[in-house]
Amino acid sequence: MSDVKAPRRGLKQRRLSVRDELLLALLPTATVLPMLGVADAFGGHHLLYASLASSAFLIYLDPEHEMSGVRSLIISQITAAGVGWMMWLLLGGGYAAAASAIPIAILLMILFNAVHPPAVSTALAFAMHLDPRGSVVFFAIGVGITAVLVLLQRVVLSFLQRDR
Repeated sequence: MSDVKAPRRGLKQRRLSVRDELLLALLPTATVLPMLGVADAFGGHHLLYASLASSAFLIYLDPEHEMSGVRSLIISQITAAGVGWMMWLLLGGGYAAAASAIPIAILLMILFNAVHPPAVSTALAFAMHLDPRGSVVFFAIGVGITAVLVLLQRVVLSFLQRDR
């Protein structure tokens, strides 16, 4: 008999129709596009928003999970951006900044009880960025847009589940 346990599935299964799943999947796409518009309008730092696209998918996948909540999203993403930016300032953009920013961001997410895995990419992006000055403000706008997605997903999901 083996002592190895099967991995516990953290996400609860939804039983929605394909049409309803597609409706929920359209919301993250509709959220990412305005973020790219913000990036275009204020300097074109598109890669800084890649982790927010991952956040949007995580929110779609399980909008009611604690990791997908507005609090976790905002605290983790803004903290990771700040950590990455600070490491860039202290160490310059590169591997040393990234090697410092990633574990610090993870530690702070744990300490703040605001774990949101895509934020690790945010720390990396800001630490490796050529010049992230000014990008933090525009990234914060993107985080705000993504926080609206959390609320939209929860509202739409409640309507879809009510219709069942």
